Amino acid sequence: MAAGFLATLLLIGIFQQTIAKPFVVTIGAALSSERHQDIFHQAVQGLNRHISPSVVFNSTSILMDANPIRSALDVCDKLLPQNIYAVIASHPNSSDQSPISVSYTCGFYRIPVIGITARDSAFSDQNVHSTFLRTVPSYSHQADVWVALLQHFKWTQVILIVGTDEEGRSILSRFQTLAEPIKIKIEKVIKFVPGENNYTAPLLNIVTAQSRVILMSASLEDAEQLYLDAIYLRLTGDDFAWIVTEQAFSALSAPIGLLGLHLINGSNEDAHIRDSISILGHGFEKAIKDHNITQPPSRCQDMGTWQDGELVMDYLRKTKLEDGETGQVSFNEQGDRQFPVYEIQNINEDNKVFAVGLYGSVKPIIEPLRMAGSITWPGGVAVQPKGQKISRNLTVVTIAEKPFVDVYKLKPGEVCSDVKEKSFYCSHTNITTGEVTHHCCSGYCMDMLNEISNIVNFTFSIHLSSDGLFGSFERHNSSKQRHWNGMIGELLSHKADIIVAPLTINPERAKVIDFTKPFKYQGLTILVKKTTKDSSLASFLQPFQDTLWILVGLSVHVVALVLYLLDRFSPFGRFKLAKSEDTEEDALNLSSAMWFAWGVLLNSGIGEGTPRSFSARVLGMVWAGFAMIIVASYTANLAAFLVLDRPEASISGIDDPRLRNPNERYRYATVTGSAVEMYFKRQVELSTMYRTMENKNYPTAEEAIEEIRKEDLQAFIWDSPRLEFEAARDCNLVTAGELFGRSGLGIGLQKNSPWTQEVSLAVLKLHEKGFMEKLDNEWILAESTSACPESNSAPATLGLTNMAGVFMMVAGGIVAGVLLIFVEIAYKRHRGLKEKELELARNAADRWRGNIEKRRTLRQTLQKQREEQIHSNALRKPPTPPIRANSTSPIRRPSFNEAMGQKILPSTNYTPTHGCQRSGRTVTWHNPAHNADYNII
Repeated sequence: MAAGFLATLLLIGIFQQTIAKPFVVTIGAALSSERHQDIFHQAVQGLNRHISPSVVFNSTSILMDANPIRSALDVCDKLLPQNIYAVIASHPNSSDQSPISVSYTCGFYRIPVIGITARDSAFSDQNVHSTFLRTVPSYSHQADVWVALLQHFKWTQVILIVGTDEEGRSILSRFQTLAEPIKIKIEKVIKFVPGENNYTAPLLNIVTAQSRVILMSASLEDAEQLYLDAIYLRLTGDDFAWIVTEQAFSALSAPIGLLGLHLINGSNEDAHIRDSISILGHGFEKAIKDHNITQPPSRCQDMGTWQDGELVMDYLRKTKLEDGETGQVSFNEQGDRQFPVYEIQNINEDNKVFAVGLYGSVKPIIEPLRMAGSITWPGGVAVQPKGQKISRNLTVVTIAEKPFVDVYKLKPGEVCSDVKEKSFYCSHTNITTGEVTHHCCSGYCMDMLNEISNIVNFTFSIHLSSDGLFGSFERHNSSKQRHWNGMIGELLSHKADIIVAPLTINPERAKVIDFTKPFKYQGLTILVKKTTKDSSLASFLQPFQDTLWILVGLSVHVVALVLYLLDRFSPFGRFKLAKSEDTEEDALNLSSAMWFAWGVLLNSGIGEGTPRSFSARVLGMVWAGFAMIIVASYTANLAAFLVLDRPEASISGIDDPRLRNPNERYRYATVTGSAVEMYFKRQVELSTMYRTMENKNYPTAEEAIEEIRKEDLQAFIWDSPRLEFEAARDCNLVTAGELFGRSGLGIGLQKNSPWTQEVSLAVLKLHEKGFMEKLDNEWILAESTSACPESNSAPATLGLTNMAGVFMMVAGGIVAGVLLIFVEIAYKRHRGLKEKELELARNAADRWRGNIEKRRTLRQTLQKQREEQIHSNALRKPPTPPIRANSTSPIRRPSFNEAMGQKILPSTNYTPTHGCQRSGRTVTWHNPAHNADYNII
């Protein structure tokens, strides 16, 4: 039992000793000198003082041999037997040869290698160098600095000079990858074969190129010859800019004004050794803590690989040293160092090198490039080159488009100054015949071009577009090949340097050319011929429909009839008031009711014949309210129909059904190859309109506008400034609908043109000082003065044509009144004759009755006289026989006609006693007895 206890204690002690024993990691090194070997050993010893006691680092090193085979054998014979876990590799002392043999040998066994001087781009290939890390970046990483410098100087077009070796291909590939997203164009790539004695032939390509920014990657030896040949070809003048790699910058023949790079601490092997040791210490410490790391191979004869080599590589690749002696040390997926710090250097006029900037930082920042100090450029100038071949005489292409460009054809012997004060000579070459004609160009764009040339300091020559088109991407001769025509095509083919015309900015054009800031904003509108409304005599009746007029007229008479009936049968009407002093003639008869109803409706005064009964008055008030509403509605609609009436467009705008659903009878179009046509082609909802117009479009806007005037074209879709200008000058034209497809007009330049920024800034300056507004007033608004009687922006005034019907109605009323007065006179005369005949008849009857009475009285008197005479005769003498009435000698009596023909005179001597009084007058009939001519036989 005691023996068992002792055995247990022994096992515990052995286990404790096993746990307490640190993990030993041996780091190997293949360095360039013995001094660096000493620094390496000191760094490993210092690492043990800062690392956990559970891990102990040992060191072993060899000198790097210039012979790669010998270096590989040294690794096998001297390093691997020491059970090395990682290797730090430098370069041979006598050359800068890369430690490729060390990488191959260690990589075979999956032993990590950290290179401290290897800049070759080949080490970035993880398929070949899978266990290689380096604390220095590859040469191809300088492409990152190139891109940053190009962005800083705002150069967008470059020429690359690279070798055909691995380094040349690597830096070219990396630069292309970085430049494409930010739209830096590589105009030419000039490749040279390293080791040649003359590079004049490839450098000649620079002479014909547009770009003047040259990026060069070359070794020190090749750079010497390249500089000499470039100086011979005059490629290092004041228009050029050269940016080169570290190796090329060190050449003795480097010209003045060169910009080069220098990796800070790139050749400081001491600092890189210490940073490498720190990386290995932190990486292994964490890997051993997390995993049980096995021992690596100890002989080159072992064919197996280190099982934990990939695991250790992952830990080392993820290790980051924040405060290393060479800055922040970290690695990317390819094992290359990230965030290196470069110094931007420049050669001044004294052939001295000095720093002008810094790229990179200990900590990554948003803008890694910081430039400070003045730069001397090639040719010894201090002004930054524009980066492209500069010609101060620019070729301007334009197109006739009023009011922006007005073209006048010169007659023999004429000059532009005689034609117009502010005009410029411009030529035109016929695209088919080649004939050149001479013109004068003036207008909005020409004045703007002249002002911009003064600001930017360039001269210009102007020519008109040969095919008269703005520019569109069309198929060539119905083939599959497509190209840009018009002004855009001339700009792309370098026949022109700048387009100064009312050129619409759109995405299709912006892909192939550069635009300045817009000099004018505009939209699209539609030009049509006015459809004037013929004002009829019944124009004043337009506010109401015919049906409503009929109902209003019917209502007047119905209300008048009801008013008459209500007042007639109401017990309180004038017809029923017994004690009323009003006579029957003052009562509301049917005629007065009609007058009342019309008077209320027409808002005229009502003098007499108003309803008396309460029921009729209630109806009268309701009718008055009805009349007020009708009159107010009529007045409001009359203003809409007459006061605001003006000639209208035949369509309402872009959404008009005649445009959206086209037919053969309604033709509309735009200009071929213009931005308007592109707009319709691009908009899916307008595809039907585009297909309809495609074969009907006109070559120029002038032809289309003339067709509108002739009414051969019903609608023309074009830029609003031009159409509004034409509509203001021609009273028969009008723009229809609201603006759509809003865009800007800009100046076009070649892609990445050095003039783009300056011209754009000049346009903004002209806006700021009000020059563009001045051009608007001078060319667009002033030329738009019109002789039209009414303005499109103000309501139209009423004329005789609008109110002729009212005057005709008044005239009709006058004529009707005159006719009616004649009718009344005739009627009155006819009625007077009837009354006179009736009066005569009455008088005749009265006379007849009077004559009868007279005869009766006369007979009675005569009879009495005869009786008295007979009585007296009887007393005097014997009686005589009486005279009989039927005697043959009767008494002569006057006929009726004679009696009627007697004169009737008033008399005070005789008064009839039998109803002879009429109308207060006394009538005396002549007694036949008093007439001497009357005898009784």
